[in-house]
This record gives sequence, structure tokens and C-alpha cells, in this order.
Amino acid sequence: MTTATIASKNYKKLSVQVALNGLSFCVFDTLNGNVLDIQEVKFNYTQSLEDQLWRTFVDFSTLTKPYDEVMVLHDNSLSTFVPKPLFEEDFLGGYLQYNTKVFESDFFAYDEMSTYDMNNVHVPFVNVNNFLIDQFGEFDYKNVNTVLVSRLLDLSKNKEEKQVYVHLQETHFEIVITHNLKLLLYNSFEYKTPEDFVYYLLFTLEQLQLNPETVSVFLLGKISEDNPCFEIAYRYIRNISLLDVSALATNYSLSQTEALQHYILLNS
Repeated sequence: MTTATIASKNYKKLSVQVALNGLSFCVFDTLNGNVLDIQEVKFNYTQSLEDQLWRTFVDFSTLTKPYDEVMVLHDNSLSTFVPKPLFEEDFLGGYLQYNTKVFESDFFAYDEMSTYDMNNVHVPFVNVNNFLIDQFGEFDYKNVNTVLVSRLLDLSKNKEEKQVYVHLQETHFEIVITHNLKLLLYNSFEYKTPEDFVYYLLFTLEQLQLNPETVSVFLLGKISEDNPCFEIAYRYIRNISLLDVSALATNYSLSQTEALQHYILLNS
């Protein structure tokens, strides 16, 4: 974390979420609890990630200003949640080999989730970190799913019914199923069509013996009620709705759509 004396503090925090297909960032006024700026930038798969990061920093001078704290979120599905009793720091790659292709040369990291007695083992974008060290000096980083799962587990407190959360992005989505502060399932699926999306969702519910007629399913991310994915899921799942982010939207003077789309960034 970037350190600052009281005299030099500017009471601003920058959170940056980086994926292979784009970057988004949010500037927080930590003194007043406001969002000062929030932006999204698309990347092109045909160009190098480093070149596009450099161009983003040129185009958005906000990114080059001083901050008391910088948080970088690595947005990929190269992660797995490991209960603390089963966790050994010397064998990080071993936890990931069952759900993703890993190599001995990969750099492994983990995020502690002490509240929930588990860790998220993940593979960060090393080239992104190297680029950002030159820009920021010191910064903290996490896997994006650490923030997502932690926040959704918080929401499950005192909920006696199992809760299903679906975080939708343009090419993939995450399913998180919770039950009163316990993580029952986390998985990520790639999809191309709304039919792909609803197939994986219904298949997951079936595997956990959750009845589409009774279970509550909440959608967040890049989603709205007129999105084809929402419309097709609505046909098969009785209690499906957008996650209530009204408090988050009000606190940061954002629209519901912005609060849903940037839910992870805003909770970082």
C-alpha cells in the first residue's frame, strides 16, 4: 500500500480492474465517501496488452495522479478457493491444476479471506503488475473474485435459504452459491449465446439440487432486464431478479446500471 504522511495525504484511492479485453478504474474520495470518476476502456485482442495499458495511461491523466492507496484487481478465472485447514503455501500451483492449465513457470499468489476461513489461490497477470510498478511504485493487488465472493458472502448473513448469484460479463459469467456465510459453490463459465448461458445456469442448479421454481437467483454485472440472458433465464427460473444495488448507487451517486456493472470495483 502506498504510504503517505498526514500532510501529504490527498484522501483519494484508485481501484483498477484489468482483464485481457479491457480495463476499468474508479477514483474514490475517501474523505467524503464519493466516487470522483469511473471509466471503462476496451482492449483489442490483436494488440499487446502492455501497449494498450500504456495508451490508456496516456489517454486518462487521472491514472497518473498521486493516490494514498492503489488497488489492482486481476480479472481472470485462474483462481480457486481453498479452505484454511487444507491450505499450504508451498503448494499453490497444486490447488489450481484441477480447474485450469498451469505451468511451473507461472507465478502464483493468494488472497487471504480470514473472515471466511479460506484463501483464494490465483495467477495474476505478471506483465500487468510489472507495468503498473513503473506507474505507481507500490500497490496492492487481488484477484477480482476475492472481492466478488467476499461481498456476496456478506450478503448471505442470516439467510436461511440458499442464494444463487450470477455475475455476468460479455464473454463469461461467474456463479456463486451461498448459504448463511458459507460458500457452497463458485464456478466460471464461458458463453457465446443466451442459450449457452441458461444451459450452464440450469445445469448448475440441477447439480446442487436447487429447484428453479423456488430458489432465489440474483443477477449482477453487465446485465439489465432487457438483456437476452435475463429474458431467457426468466422463462425457466421463477424467482430471478437483478441484485438490489440501490444503496450502493445512492451512496456513490451512480445509476443502478453503473452500480451493477461496476459492483466489484465499487466494493474494492
